[in-house]
Amino acid sequence: MSATIAQASAAAPSATAPAAAGVEVRLDAIRHRYGDAFAVEDVDLRIGPGELVALLGPSGCGKTTLLRIVAGLLRQTEGTVHIGDDVVDALPPNERGAGIVFQSYALFPHMTVEANVAYGLRARGAPQAECERTVGAMLEMVRMSGFRGRYPRELSGGQQQRVALARTLAVRPRVLLLDEPFAALDKNLRLDMQIEIRRIQRELGVTSVLVTHDQEEAMSMADRIAVMNTGRVEQFDTPEAVYDTPQTLFVATFVGTANLLSGRLVQRDGGWSLEAESGGRLALSHAAPCSREGPAVLAARPEHLAIGAPGPDALPATVGMALPLGPSLVYELALGDGRPVKVTMPRTADGPRLAAGDRVGVALRPGSPAAVFSR
Repeated sequence: MSATIAQASAAAPSATAPAAAGVEVRLDAIRHRYGDAFAVEDVDLRIGPGELVALLGPSGCGKTTLLRIVAGLLRQTEGTVHIGDDVVDALPPNERGAGIVFQSYALFPHMTVEANVAYGLRARGAPQAECERTVGAMLEMVRMSGFRGRYPRELSGGQQQRVALARTLAVRPRVLLLDEPFAALDKNLRLDMQIEIRRIQRELGVTSVLVTHDQEEAMSMADRIAVMNTGRVEQFDTPEAVYDTPQTLFVATFVGTANLLSGRLVQRDGGWSLEAESGGRLALSHAAPCSREGPAVLAARPEHLAIGAPGPDALPATVGMALPLGPSLVYELALGDGRPVKVTMPRTADGPRLAAGDRVGVALRPGSPAAVFSR
């Protein structure tokens, strides 16, 4: 691990000060260019004190670049980073108060668990008694008290991650940065560690930024999600709002599963409807974010659609297959033009089961959200 990264991971205003929890992090007009291309472009984010925000997006969208800018490992081409009341653009990583937990954990292999956790405190000249007291408290917090004499090679991936988290928190960072921290863990262990880190983050109240490409991880852990695409933030909102009311077509398709239905948006009888290219129409309770008549695409989640009898406010469809998934049934249907549509319905003992080839109508469930985009 390089000295710069080690300093960033161990950064704090003071080794003996109480946790500086609950600071605001503000990014103003951040841009970063690699050659002629922008990796991050015009990003404005205001992260509230004690909030956990996820930067979510596909590989290459700029989320890791943005995290490195906050940490001070990368100097942005334009814009300003605020941590608390301080503008930190000119500060090196070890003076920003940003602690980082890396995907690779970045533990010192020649040091014991205890020595790894104490590294940042000792680097800042903390007294021996303070080091011992803080290391003991941190290891207890991450439930690793019984492993203080072991080396990283003697630990599982999840245990190494706990040690990396304890080392970062030991120096009381003002901001906790999590760079794809669960990517190397198997599914069951990943869920356990997500719960554990969220518990600790809430206990300490430390402002945190999580970088991930895993939408379920972002949805379950974050207070708000910044969905990124090609260097820009397409939507910054709560997980529920990002899922139910996506503001762009990219967000609708990247987060969760969405059926995309093309047609023409029209206003009729005081309401809205989509006249589908595949035939039939869908009645809408409202039209957003697009509320202008004309060519449009409607994004509807499988659970927001209902299967019933063919009718005037439904899309004619043919049942293809049914996939039982625990308490749910996922039906794959074919619309009039052959386009597939997925509909999720509860699976009950006395519920009707549709057979392949059945002719049905697809409509929106009453009150269900559906996002409409112009095209």
